[in-house]
Amino acid sequence: MIDTFLKGNIMAAENNLTIQKNCQYELVIKKSRFICSLSRIKDEDDAQQFISQVQADNRKATHNCFAYQVGKDDHIQRESDNGEPSGTAGVPILQALQMEKLHDVCAVVTRYFGGIKLGAGGLIRAYSNVTTDAIHQAGIVNRVLQQLLTITVDYAEHDALTYYLKQHDLAIDHEEYGVKVAVTIFVDQNESQAVQDALTNRFNGRLTIKAAGQHIREVPVTNAN
Repeated sequence: MIDTFLKGNIMAAENNLTIQKNCQYELVIKKSRFICSLSRIKDEDDAQQFISQVQADNRKATHNCFAYQVGKDDHIQRESDNGEPSGTAGVPILQALQMEKLHDVCAVVTRYFGGIKLGAGGLIRAYSNVTTDAIHQAGIVNRVLQQLLTITVDYAEHDALTYYLKQHDLAIDHEEYGVKVAVTIFVDQNESQAVQDALTNRFNGRLTIKAAGQHIREVPVTNAN
């Protein structure tokens, strides 16, 4: 039962999804250019600085609309139509972030008007689609809190241990060789105790395990919905 648990795929924790990288993506719709700029943010100050930078870089644009959500449980959410008809830009941008369950992300969509009006429905689709396409280009990651565990074994058990770790998709960070072998691995925080129990049972106590700190691992997510 424990082995089955260890072999299971990592499931995305929706409250930890964000973009893999900052990016820009452009769509041309009826001669209007829609350019979505995406950035990770840590707080509202980060968001405002990013928005200001995009606006400064696109002073001649017709509109620089934006949306962002940040903070624990996305308790800060802002959006702006920046002169577009009410509800046709900021809200669709924000909803695109929400549909992908992203957190700590700011999206600014710059529009250079091409002379052809799109109507309310057309604007909503344009702002939504360019944001969604930008997200897909940036990629999505799940930020997983991991525990480092250092496993110390005799040399006679080393091959069996590394085989076990490989079979259960437990990544080795590094190894140190002395009187015994110390193998440091990464495990998801919520799996740490189960991994330790499984290893202790498998090797009948012929090893020692020590916690060696924590870090965040970013796991690419192919489909967040």
